[in-house]
Amino acid sequence: MLTTKHVLLVLITISLGHAASAAEDIAKKSNCMACHAVDKKAIGPSFNDIGRKYQGAPQAHEYLAKKTVEGSIGVWGAIPMPPSKAAKPDDIKAVIAWILLKSELPQP
Repeated sequence: MLTTKHVLLVLITISLGHAASAAEDIAKKSNCMACHAVDKKAIGPSFNDIGRKYQGAPQAHEYLAKKTVEGSIGVWGAIPMPPSKAAKPDDIKAVIAWILLKSELPQP
């Protein structure tokens, strides 16, 4: 028998799945995947590694948004991350929220 709690958990899981899918689509559309992958190092660190590094860090969202817009060098090695000044602020927020949320969820 399904309880209200079970129904709520299913709805939350579905909602998170849609949000995650949308954020991943934004990352692909914004060319983030040219240098990053979800679960393995590419030119830059994986999104999973970024999430684990900044999980629970104060102001992680703001810090990562600034690094995304301005670019950076030296945080993950010598290869620079170019600035993403054309990316929409809401798109950046969605991708960063997805990256940080992924690090908090149990990994399969």
